[in-house]
Amino acid sequence: MLNNKIAQNHKSRIEKHHIEDFIGRSYMSFCVLLLIVAIISMVYFVMSKGISTFVVDKVSVSDFFFGTKWSPEGSNPSFGALPFIAGSFVTTLLAALIASPLSICAALFMTEIVPGWGKKLLQPVIELLSGIPSVVYGFVGLSVIVPFLRNVFPGQGIGVAAGSIVLSVMILPTITSVTVDALSALPQNLKESSFALGATRWQTIARVIIPTTLPAILTGVVLGMARAFGEALAVQMVIGNAPFIPKSLFESASTLTSVITLGMGNTTMGSPQNNSLWSMALVLMLMTFLFVFIVRLLEKRRAI
Repeated sequence: MLNNKIAQNHKSRIEKHHIEDFIGRSYMSFCVLLLIVAIISMVYFVMSKGISTFVVDKVSVSDFFFGTKWSPEGSNPSFGALPFIAGSFVTTLLAALIASPLSICAALFMTEIVPGWGKKLLQPVIELLSGIPSVVYGFVGLSVIVPFLRNVFPGQGIGVAAGSIVLSVMILPTITSVTVDALSALPQNLKESSFALGATRWQTIARVIIPTTLPAILTGVVLGMARAFGEALAVQMVIGNAPFIPKSLFESASTLTSVITLGMGNTTMGSPQNNSLWSMALVLMLMTFLFVFIVRLLEKRRAI
């Protein structure tokens, strides 16, 4: 009788375990399905709105992507988005060029030079930078960077240079964090082998550590560029928002995100101007997909 009671208790525990497992798998499947539906719905909505410029309004694809005149209102509207596309790419690339060396050097300092107190000192600073709202970066850029550029360089201070500097500070925590994780995950015996062969610390960093972790470092750079490419408010406050292709770093320009945020609330849904803004949003989404694809390729290379 005792054995039967033990067997019944064991059976009830097994049944309870199966029920809990079924509930867990069902909840997880529901969450994954909901996420897939949300992503597909968002992509479909943006694509359906974005192609309306070319299907409904009959705007030429070449005029949209390579046109330099943006005048969606009036009797003879123009929908040239090249100035905004160029502004987004220029500011993003310059921000990556500024932030990448600083981020890599900070990560090397935290993990290789003084891994004890250096990491404890810099890690909270990096986390603090990543948690600051975009509007604060924009306000600091407008109050500090723009006056500095105005006093040192020709122009009014607002422009591509100011936007790139603000973006570089914003993406610095992303690149630094990814680089620190990559350097921390590097096998210790790899560095010890380099030291055993007579290499100095700097030779080990330059010829062993950086080449080995280069795919992961590039992943951080691409992730930082993805954030910079999609940033709106901070850039909007310091870039000038002029619908022209800048001829220098100190001239006003505009980006895709700034044009969308400034114009979307002032247009009528379904109008040609509104559809063109959705087309710019489609370009942003496609660029996001491209950044994700590049990250996947780099991760695959790192896995090999």
